[in-house]
Amino acid sequence: MTDRIFIEGLEVYAVIGIFDWEKTHKRKLVFDLELATDIQAAARGDDYGQALCYGKISAFISQFAETHQFELIETLAERIAEQLLSQFGVSWLKMKLSKPGAVPNARNVGLIIERRA
Repeated sequence: MTDRIFIEGLEVYAVIGIFDWEKTHKRKLVFDLELATDIQAAARGDDYGQALCYGKISAFISQFAETHQFELIETLAERIAEQLLSQFGVSWLKMKLSKPGAVPNARNVGLIIERRA
């Protein structure tokens, strides 16, 4: 059995891009995640300490994106995925990282990755 915690529409402002003008302004990025975990221990004991905390994960993603600068969203997504798998005990994740407004006439662009521990 695989249980999943999800986070949708996490908005973060970060410096990201390959062009000089992109490196001087924060842009909105939007994260959507699915994180595989076993919720049975937390549910059985109604124990927050056994739960995968989406608040802590959201705070980590925001802090990481806001304090690191990359040219590619691919790099940012990969670095965050590595940390989620190693630090938070997530066994699998699916992450959609959007960069709205990056392409004229497109509502949204971005990438979707899946990783396993």
